[in-house]
Amino acid sequence: MRAGADMMRVLLLSICIACIAALVPEAAAQVPGKFPQRPLRLVVPAPPGGTTDLLGRLVAERLADALAQQVVVDNRGGAGGVLGTELVARAPADGHTLGVIYTPHTVLPHLQKKLPYDALKDFAAVTQLTEAPLVLVVHPALPVHKLQDLIALAKTKPLVYGSAGNGSGGHLSGELLKQMAKIDAVHVPYKGAGPAAIDLMAGQIQFQFGSHITTRGFVAAGKLRAIAVTSAKRSPELPSLPTVAEQGLPGFEFVNWFGLVAPARTSPLVTGELQQRVAAVLAQAAVRDKLAALDSVIVGSSPAAFAAFLAADLDKWGRVLRNSGIKAE
Repeated sequence: MRAGADMMRVLLLSICIACIAALVPEAAAQVPGKFPQRPLRLVVPAPPGGTTDLLGRLVAERLADALAQQVVVDNRGGAGGVLGTELVARAPADGHTLGVIYTPHTVLPHLQKKLPYDALKDFAAVTQLTEAPLVLVVHPALPVHKLQDLIALAKTKPLVYGSAGNGSGGHLSGELLKQMAKIDAVHVPYKGAGPAAIDLMAGQIQFQFGSHITTRGFVAAGKLRAIAVTSAKRSPELPSLPTVAEQGLPGFEFVNWFGLVAPARTSPLVTGELQQRVAAVLAQAAVRDKLAALDSVIVGSSPAAFAAFLAADLDKWGRVLRNSGIKAE
């Protein structure tokens, strides 16, 4: 009996040792001092050439130097970013697969009944990279030179505004304005902000929330008039343009943001290490200059701060979209 008990203890000990050995590679990958162990993959959920891709490649290039390890950009466009984002959610949680996410990440859960991932639970926040406000522009023939003029006009006649499509930043900003200012306006979705701006200049619509990059040439040429910026504080690129909030709607804020995430259950030690490396990259003068050319404001927040931002943004747009009557499809 004693010999049998001894053999059983030896067997159990062997099983424990085998289990620990199987976990060692994963545990080692979670230790910042041994991270990274191989090239990283940065999933960009958009095709090459756009702002999301340009930002992803800029971060990947500089992060590779900081980590002394290759960072491979993997463009996975499609379904409004869902395809690439799902890839990150399903990847091993060892810090070697990262993903760029942006504004639709906290909007799509309210517009699509079934997403193949949970926008919060399936990801570990690393850092918010940048943010960029939109500019509220109107047709120059409209008797509108400030936000209160637009609100007053909307209370006397029906107005129409355009955006880059349902769920876009321009659409969300328009719905938020309607709710906070207690006005009504008809939304017309376009296949991009450019076509919306063309119709605005032609007088087919009365206002638009568009990016500074899209609208600045038209504003400079006198074809559009800028009356407000959507950030909480004035934009460094447009210091003389007042915010929506300071023109009578305190609390109004919209920014197009970009961030970096890892799969859920990635060690906080690893996400913290990555955040510090990325923050150092964003602080480089050459990087700041390139991002300024994209009208982007650098954030570089901590993993905890970015996680809190994502939760708040998800809740905010859920309320806005529910109040607007827009239902998930």
